[in-house]
Amino acid sequence: MPKIEFPFAAKDLSALARSLNRALKACDHAPSHVQLLNMLVQSVGYKNFQHFRAQYQAQAQLADAPRAPEPVDHLLVARVARHFDPAGSLTRWPGKATHRRLCLWVFWSRIPAGRVLSEAQLNALLAAHHHFGDHALLRRELFDGGLVTRTADGREYRRLERRPPPEAVALIRHMTARLAG
Repeated sequence: MPKIEFPFAAKDLSALARSLNRALKACDHAPSHVQLLNMLVQSVGYKNFQHFRAQYQAQAQLADAPRAPEPVDHLLVARVARHFDPAGSLTRWPGKATHRRLCLWVFWSRIPAGRVLSEAQLNALLAAHHHFGDHALLRRELFDGGLVTRTADGREYRRLERRPPPEAVALIRHMTARLAG
């Protein structure tokens, strides 16, 4: 049976710690895995883990219900943001694959949705947003990463509409705010 991940969030970390401390002190033995799960979810207002899981599954089934926010590695986003100058241009191609992938999402966000671009138009767009002088590398990486599609002859490019990962969304928002500010 595959492992199902349930996002867990606490609005007040201090209250969570106090609640867990009280629950652990009341336990006369080392709590089991299930008891720890129950303690955690009870500290944020659920009856037990089964109640938490049922609420999450019901929420996931409702199409119009907002989903719990996905956790974001803000440290990773901050590290990747250092590859961009204050104007939002990429200053260097990152050495780490995870950093490169997030940088590509920023370029993806700058490609107009639903428009077909010629290779020259895409090159101009990419060249306007980086300083290391290799727009062909960026174009190839966007294609190889599944963020754009192109015709067989490479004349026309189109952004593929995909949902960016949480870190990419955070980085795109940060870069957009940086440009606006």
